[in-house]
Amino acid sequence: MSSTLPETSNLVIRQCQRRDLEQLERLMATDRDAHQTPAVQSDATRRFQQMRRWYGLMKGLSLFPNPLQHLLSTYVAEQDGQLRGVIQVSPFNQTRSTWRVDQIAVAAPTPGDVGQSSPSSVGTQLLRYCLQTIWEARTWLIEVNVNDNDIIGLCRQSGFQPLAQMTYWAIAPHLLQTLAEREPDLPNLLPVGNVDASLLYQLDTVSMPPHVRQVFDRHISDFKTGVLHSASQGVNRWLNQTETLSGYVFEPQRKAAIGYFKLRLCNSGTQPHEAQITVHPAYTWLYPELFCQMAKVVRAYPEQSLRVISSDYQPEREDYLGQIGAEQTDHTLMLSRSVWHKLREAKPLEGLQLPEVLQSLQPVRKPIPSRFSLIESIRQLPQVQSNPPADLAHPNGPTASPHESSSGAVKPTPSNRSPDSNCPQG
Repeated sequence: MSSTLPETSNLVIRQCQRRDLEQLERLMATDRDAHQTPAVQSDATRRFQQMRRWYGLMKGLSLFPNPLQHLLSTYVAEQDGQLRGVIQVSPFNQTRSTWRVDQIAVAAPTPGDVGQSSPSSVGTQLLRYCLQTIWEARTWLIEVNVNDNDIIGLCRQSGFQPLAQMTYWAIAPHLLQTLAEREPDLPNLLPVGNVDASLLYQLDTVSMPPHVRQVFDRHISDFKTGVLHSASQGVNRWLNQTETLSGYVFEPQRKAAIGYFKLRLCNSGTQPHEAQITVHPAYTWLYPELFCQMAKVVRAYPEQSLRVISSDYQPEREDYLGQIGAEQTDHTLMLSRSVWHKLREAKPLEGLQLPEVLQSLQPVRKPIPSRFSLIESIRQLPQVQSNPPADLAHPNGPTASPHESSSGAVKPTPSNRSPDSNCPQG
């Protein structure tokens, strides 16, 4: 991880409190009007409304480990009693190995105030604070509008790299009526339950490229709904007057899911319907069938456009949406950054002296001498044997001397002794 930028002396980054909600609402409203597109505005507005409505419950859940512990992961930058910036983050997967920056907003500097930090400095320090504080996050995600050069430059300065380009589409109500006239060919359309989590995980894994799959880091648990999460979703649907319907297409021969859709339907007609769709790359013919099925479901609710998201690695989906006449509303850029947290040494290496190093190299116990045998060492030495002459290789051969023994060694004879040798023969 890169080095931390020096923080301003009077700029404090802390967790959001109840007294900050009014200033945060004004700050976020200014940022939405200046930079964000309608699709991102609706998501940010919905998250902030939930935070204002359930602040006490979220604060209580954040005090002990539970699946909803990180609902209130909002941090603010305060300088001279004024909020200069805010950042909202949340876990992207169940294992919390990947986190997402939901929103980051920085206030414009007040004219004539020289001591205020620049907006880029405030935004950078907010990002760095989250990267350093949340240790369990190994990867970070952020989605920004392609025209928001300030936030893109801020993210690139903090080490974020482009991951994918996202396109938001809006299917008008009259197009939905046209799609609903045809009967979809989906004989194996089944409802989604926790028992189907492994099938949906396999479909999600195969539907995206490896580099995106590595960043998302989803597991089977990400496609299961727990009791607390299901209860919170039920309360949220009741308050926002929305319903959620989902289904998947099962391939009986391969025993695999080849298509999936999830609809978030608005009963009041104040917000557009939202659709999430996943199709196996080998079954792209499912796009017309799944959109026809979703159009039939949407027809029973108040007339609103259907919002769908596609990425640049899904050309078949973008081609189909362009063919039916869907409108491109927003273009966003998804960026990612990996984080490697350094562990602090228990003892600083700079203050380590030479006697301490030598003491650590001493043996644990006193060495015990062992027996040393000279004879065994001599026996283990390699013995060099010379090859005998050719005429002595076969002692029983025709050139063998009558004075040779059966082992091939020559017996000493008087002719073999030196003339001046006076030693007696043994």
